[in-house]
Amino acid sequence: MTALPKLTDATLELDGRVATLTLNRDDVRNALTSTDLVSDIVNTLQWANSCMDASVLIITGAGSAFSAGGNIKTMGERSKAPAHELQRAYRSGIQRIPLAMQETDIPVIAAVNGPAIGAGFDLANMCDIRIGSTDAQFGETFINLGIIPGDGGAWFLNQLLGYQRAAELTLTGRVLKADEAKALGILLEVTEPGELMAAAKKMAGRIAAKPPQTVRYAKRLLKLAQRQHLSEHLDTCSAFQAICHKTEDHQEALQAFFDKRKGDFKGR
Repeated sequence: MTALPKLTDATLELDGRVATLTLNRDDVRNALTSTDLVSDIVNTLQWANSCMDASVLIITGAGSAFSAGGNIKTMGERSKAPAHELQRAYRSGIQRIPLAMQETDIPVIAAVNGPAIGAGFDLANMCDIRIGSTDAQFGETFINLGIIPGDGGAWFLNQLLGYQRAAELTLTGRVLKADEAKALGILLEVTEPGELMAAAKKMAGRIAAKPPQTVRYAKRLLKLAQRQHLSEHLDTCSAFQAICHKTEDHQEALQAFFDKRKGDFKGR
């Protein structure tokens, strides 16, 4: 089994084929800036790509918040730097997360335990599936502080909700509660706080029970579909499908279907 990466401000565990990353800076409401959480998230995503023992990654927060996004207490000091240094800081800092997310082959589930604000909201939107507790809140609140989403949040919000709703949330900076987030399609499911991780792990378990290589190819296909023309996408489909047909897990899935039993998949 691939060794777990060493993290500073988060914890990572692997249970079966489901990995869980817990942002562990409750003292700053799991802020992504002024902590090592950016590096911890990126290192975990890179580990997930190389670890064939993992099929799904859950991201959640310790304490009362999923993530407060940027640390407002240190934001004023950052603004004193020259513009070119600020640009470089974004590119070498928080913008590493969306790039790593887009390259992650396994599905990522956000288990939103509390407020996901600013970059915390964007982090949740970068995930493939979001499940939230009734304590969850969501806000693209950058404009309230006189800044814009510097982490690609506008791109992800457009992908998730379409231009009109993305514009409304970005330009008003209002905060949504869990029920409205579900109604808009931000959340797939809303649970009571004590049932959140069980619901996230149940969803992860359903995915992890499928052939591991096929899960990765299916996730990659969904991501590529966002930017490919149909003819190009069909070429990709045929190439990925040819690979899947040659896996041992495909043969096992066929045999399990005929035997009326669950498949025993090995990732080969």
